[in-house]
Amino acid sequence: MERRLLLALALSLLVVLGWSGMMAKLHPIAKQDVTAEKSIPPPVLNRSLPVTNNAIGEIGVQDTVFENVAFGNQEIVFALPSAAIKEVVFKDYLKHQFILRQGFLLKDSSFKFKVEKLGLEPTFTYRDQDKEIIKRFILDNSNNTISLEIIIKNLSHAAIDINYPLVLGTIELSSDQLESRFQEVVLSQGKKILRINLRRNFSSTENLKFMAITDRYFCLVVQPELTGFRGFINKINNKTAEAGLEYQGKIMPGEEQRLNFSIYIGPEKLSILESINPEWGAIINYGTFDYISKLLLKLLSFFQSKVNNWGVAIILLSLAIYLILFPLSLKQMHSMKRMQELQPKIEKIRQIYKDNPQKLNKEIMELYKKEKANPFSGCLPMLLQIPIFFALYQSLMRSVDLKGADFLWIKDLSQPDRLIMLGQSLPIIGKEINILPVLMAIMMFFQQKFSSMPTAGSSQEQQRLMMILFPILFGFIFYHMPSGLVLYWFINTLLMSIYQFKIKFSKTSL
Repeated sequence: MERRLLLALALSLLVVLGWSGMMAKLHPIAKQDVTAEKSIPPPVLNRSLPVTNNAIGEIGVQDTVFENVAFGNQEIVFALPSAAIKEVVFKDYLKHQFILRQGFLLKDSSFKFKVEKLGLEPTFTYRDQDKEIIKRFILDNSNNTISLEIIIKNLSHAAIDINYPLVLGTIELSSDQLESRFQEVVLSQGKKILRINLRRNFSSTENLKFMAITDRYFCLVVQPELTGFRGFINKINNKTAEAGLEYQGKIMPGEEQRLNFSIYIGPEKLSILESINPEWGAIINYGTFDYISKLLLKLLSFFQSKVNNWGVAIILLSLAIYLILFPLSLKQMHSMKRMQELQPKIEKIRQIYKDNPQKLNKEIMELYKKEKANPFSGCLPMLLQIPIFFALYQSLMRSVDLKGADFLWIKDLSQPDRLIMLGQSLPIIGKEINILPVLMAIMMFFQQKFSSMPTAGSSQEQQRLMMILFPILFGFIFYHMPSGLVLYWFINTLLMSIYQFKIKFSKTSL
């Protein structure tokens, strides 16, 4: 029974990975779900030289100049004359670049902004004979949030229409199937949460509360102060898409319109998002087992706060889950031991009724009833492990805390352990030698060996074959997975193997 459940888990993993890859290619439609201050140094300014070719491609404006503003543990790169955010660099996360290209661009090619001031309030202005536009970013060092204020003044003698789409970002669509899974736009409309893949055109039909652009680890969240905004996604080509907000209004002569936005650009962490706005927590969703995933991440963060190492925290989480499920696991192991003791009698029945399958099954069931043995009683712990595993799979795949976190020889727990890098790519393993999945497969072999029941004939050969195939299959599935996830499964398998060894070679009957 345990082997069947392991097979079910392996097949489920293959389906999940295959489905994710297929969905990335098919460009899926939208899914709907109802649902301490730090002392930070002052901002540092750095004026870059004009950029020609690259700037034209990325910003869409010639003679682009970049202004770098250090903001807490990140650096914002502004582009002129568009007054857009080209990218945000996160110093605490291996200098990861969250590239927006045209972040907060007012989509009108005639707008050429000038710098009024930088620092904690980067301010840009544009003026023509009819209007003046002021874009002011207010950087809040206390929680790394940004307030954006756009002021449009009517300088003419006639009413002017406001119809300038605000591009929140122009996103390069990843060719990596795993990364592209997490590139999406999240919109809050009333009580609905929409999750839309960036690979399709989309325009919302209702007023929105907030809008987010997410990737695997980071996100941009924007919440307008006024109602009446709608979200949109424009697929520019197969490699690029832009997402933004639309607002229509009218300004009378001599009057002005103020558009204010609350903004967060940073790691996709539930604790941070909810501390800024409790509703923003809905941006993060880990799928079917979302609640379990978030619970496990909180527990993992608790362990990390005590030991100050994410690798050790994963080991402690594995131990905690093992101890929680231990009473059920103990029942499973006792059931397996009881089944082992009955194997000689079962084999004897098989020999007697080998030509009568119906009678054979009846006699075996009578034996179970007589000996008060239940061959299915040991399945529950394994069944509980499946949702826990998939919940942990989703959470560790997307945990920004593991990005750049090292443990032993592992330099980044969010990536395969990569003990050795090869000069050229090899079939299946690619350019990396990952030792942790190999150790896990070896440990799974011993676990299978310790939990196996004595059989004879063809059943024995089948058992030996499965004892070899299962570890190889799991080693193959886990080979390119994040080392943090492989570490969890390795420790879990190690703990199970130790106790199964004790049960198997115990001299007392249980």
